[in-house]
Amino acid sequence: MTGAPAHRIWDDAPAADWPDAFLTGNGEYGLMVAGHPHAERLVCNHHRFVLPNGTRDARAPELAALLPRIRELVLAGRRAEAGDLLTGGRDLAWTQSYHPGFAVTVDAAPAPVRDYRRHTDFTTGEVVVRWSGGRRRSFVSRADRLVVTHLDQGRCVVGGTGDLPGRPDTVRYATTAYRRGGLVFLRVRGRYPDLGGAYGFQGLTLVRGDAEPAGDRVLVHGPALLTTVLDRTGSRRWPTAAQERRLAAAGDDYPTLLARHVARHTGPYQRVELDLAVPAADRDLPVGALTARQAAAGDRLDPALLERLFHAGRYLLFSASGVLPPRLTGIWAGSWDAAWAGDFTTDANLNLQLAGANLGALPEVTAAHARLVRAQVDHWRDNARAVYGARGLLAPSRTDGEHGHLFHVHPHWPFAAWLAGADWLLHPLHEHHQVTGEPLGEVAGWLTEVAEFFADVLTDVDGQATLVPSYSPETGPLDDAGQPVPVAVNATMDVAAARHATAVAAEVTGSPRWTALRSRLPDYRVDERGALAEWAWPGYRPDDDHRHVSHLYPVWPTGEIDPDDTPELAAAAHRALLLRGDEDGSAHGTLHRALVAARLGDGPLVGAYLRRIVTADMFFRSLMSAHNPGRVTYNADAAHALPAVLIESLVQSRPGLLRLLPALPPDLARGTLRGVTCPGRITVEELTWHAGRVTARLVAAVDRRVRVRSPYGDTVVDLPAGTAVRVDHGG
Repeated sequence: MTGAPAHRIWDDAPAADWPDAFLTGNGEYGLMVAGHPHAERLVCNHHRFVLPNGTRDARAPELAALLPRIRELVLAGRRAEAGDLLTGGRDLAWTQSYHPGFAVTVDAAPAPVRDYRRHTDFTTGEVVVRWSGGRRRSFVSRADRLVVTHLDQGRCVVGGTGDLPGRPDTVRYATTAYRRGGLVFLRVRGRYPDLGGAYGFQGLTLVRGDAEPAGDRVLVHGPALLTTVLDRTGSRRWPTAAQERRLAAAGDDYPTLLARHVARHTGPYQRVELDLAVPAADRDLPVGALTARQAAAGDRLDPALLERLFHAGRYLLFSASGVLPPRLTGIWAGSWDAAWAGDFTTDANLNLQLAGANLGALPEVTAAHARLVRAQVDHWRDNARAVYGARGLLAPSRTDGEHGHLFHVHPHWPFAAWLAGADWLLHPLHEHHQVTGEPLGEVAGWLTEVAEFFADVLTDVDGQATLVPSYSPETGPLDDAGQPVPVAVNATMDVAAARHATAVAAEVTGSPRWTALRSRLPDYRVDERGALAEWAWPGYRPDDDHRHVSHLYPVWPTGEIDPDDTPELAAAAHRALLLRGDEDGSAHGTLHRALVAARLGDGPLVGAYLRRIVTADMFFRSLMSAHNPGRVTYNADAAHALPAVLIESLVQSRPGLLRLLPALPPDLARGTLRGVTCPGRITVEELTWHAGRVTARLVAAVDRRVRVRSPYGDTVVDLPAGTAVRVDHGG
């Protein structure tokens, strides 16, 4: 195996089911490798493969004329009636569901298997399966946009199949093997039902080596190189000729292709590293033993697993990001029944997966998110006009990546009243500017449009600017029967988004208009329990046993509420966090809480949330995660968000202030973190802590004077541009 043990996983058995397949991807294609020696299934995915369901042309409901009545009902306490009106009379409709493409099959005569191992090398993105009688190596090239597999297992048969779990009968597959121009190809076509949307998709594999077509499969006699391309077509014209040319022009040497890919993959992956002083023997354990050790450790965090999850999470996040940011399943799917359509769920999940991109020195991931936003911002304008008759931007709660129209509405999920979405989704792009210093560019205009939207939708209620209707995903104040009624007034997340957008608009435009508007916005409310209220409106009873913590938006990610600058509100936010129940133990809910706890400086609470994740059997053998305990529902939230939690517990930055170990979990007694990039254009080249001491090496891109604070010291440090400066606190 190549790569340091901390930067790979290995297993001594093939995947028992597709969720345990090892993973690789280039941000456009994803590959799942099960690892069966004589009956391999290499599942090929494409970020844009979504199943037409008739919603591609769906639009937001035209509600602007109904708004006076909706507001009247909400303010009169008839909130359920307002929720009915907010649907525009529609039934709940879903995004087009993300689906797998097909599997490349590699079958051979069964034979005894000895010395079996499969591994994923995070440093190269290579998945290798080896045993006494053969070896297969696979990666997905960022340089050549190819799925690449080298076979070295003797005689075998290569085929293609669409027979994957949950495939609808309405999706038709056809597989063909043929020779053209002296080259042997294997083609798999999938034809969608005619429901509006794409016509179908196609994968083409070039088989190089001693190979010959045999019916709809290819006989291989000895070593062979398989290169695969995938495309989706909106018409009856299949992309076969273009795919053949691409494959024929690509190289025929596996090491050369791998080297070209590694040149684009390894650098970004290696920018950040976490070393938790794990013994070498523990680092070399197979992945199953790592997860089993944590299960046996009870309430103690196992540094060996946590360190590996950090690296696996960054690897998977980068591998799933390119043409688009990660979906609910990253870029991988082995069945056709992805939960929540396998889409981009934007009210929580997407931003949580992106939480470690900027801090974790992966601007490529943020660039993928910018592509999604850029392609849909016109649709957000359409939403604002249709629903509110307003200027500016209104984002949907979910998208399949093909458009950003807001059509997923229901009385229980009234996302037409979720006003914060555009600010929330633009925050990672604003944070990228803060971290890198790159100009905001178009993002400045978009955030100003968000402020314009809030200027238009604010309503005067008894002389107070008010946001009505308003919605805190995915809950509402409880009614007399103890049931949440979602539509409300002044959801704290909406208020926080308005405050953030108007502050940025004031900064980028210099116009006092935005400062004046911000001063009119509702204040945050602290309830009778001393907790930050989920709605800045009196008389509401919160749903405390709910997985979302949207009302803590001003803590994470915007940082408006902070223990140093707003200690009373920070204490109220902490109280709200402690009062929140765990509902179903969902990964995104738990790690969202952990990010808030880190910002509030509560290391023991961060540790408690991390333990909930790692002790709840939420990771598959690939270290991809599940949405719920017991490995229920394949989902990337925990895998992608966990590195951000660890970074935020070890390093935080605000203008003029850098916090070291602000929320260190008690079980992490020592370690080293390298390469974190912070707002203010400061890089923590290295942070080391142990035995009451913390040492950091800091580099700023521009001259900075910054206060450095840790549990062991508080100093003011000058950072000349480009010069590494060492900071020591403690004994």
